[in-house]
Amino acid sequence: MKPQYRLITCDLDETLLNTEKKVPAANVEAIAAARKEGVKFVCTTGRGFPSIQGTLQEIGTVDQPEEYTISFNGGVITENRDNRILHMEPMDFDLAKEIFRRGIAYDVCAHVYTPDTVWVYHINPGEIGFLQGRMEFREFTDTSLDFLEGQTIIKVLFENTDYSYLKSMEDMFHDIRNLVDISYSSNRYLEFNKKGVNKGAALLRLAELLEIPQSETIAIGDNFNDLSMIRTAGLGVGVANTHPDMNELCDVILSRTNDEGAVAEAIERFVLRS
Repeated sequence: MKPQYRLITCDLDETLLNTEKKVPAANVEAIAAARKEGVKFVCTTGRGFPSIQGTLQEIGTVDQPEEYTISFNGGVITENRDNRILHMEPMDFDLAKEIFRRGIAYDVCAHVYTPDTVWVYHINPGEIGFLQGRMEFREFTDTSLDFLEGQTIIKVLFENTDYSYLKSMEDMFHDIRNLVDISYSSNRYLEFNKKGVNKGAALLRLAELLEIPQSETIAIGDNFNDLSMIRTAGLGVGVANTHPDMNELCDVILSRTNDEGAVAEAIERFVLRS
């Protein structure tokens, strides 16, 4: 019998990956079983696709044709073979420059994402530890993004582990809310993409490309940058460690955390049950 759901988009940090930044064995096995049934499993992350090749290797989709990745919070969709870019939604340079200018007035670390480089301003020891094993980055000290003029910028974010502090920053951007999509992730990041760029929109675009109805999609996540795809998918799933304020916005909250193979639970319950 054909599975009811044929496309799974899944967040990485705090969802697919455990605290050691690896894919639990139960998840690897369940993903392999789903793929044997013709189900597409798509890593969907706020990070850039160059930084998740190790994860793709773990689940067996690295450099594979007709396997896909959504990255930069939906800013880029790639086919995994040769990381071929199928769709990209960059941010206007002047807008990125202005977001960065305003944000660094706060006590934050800033990331600026181009397709192949994560530029990091005012990094702190805690952030160095958090990024280790997740992504490579280049530090810079300029207080303007003029040095990146002419390059493609996809996303800007600000880091502080005080979530309430990040929330307090939103007022600074009230006059440009119509130009950006704002989200939160990992309980430490305030993220900015071009308006209309989010994981949910990318899910729809990829589903259309693959000729899979929206009703046959699952999205799995844990935080607010996953909310757009959780709301968009035919079935929106939160892991047990999902941010509490999101629980009632998910169709299902799993019993397992990211450290306990939550993604395997979702696949076993909703894809392989037949």
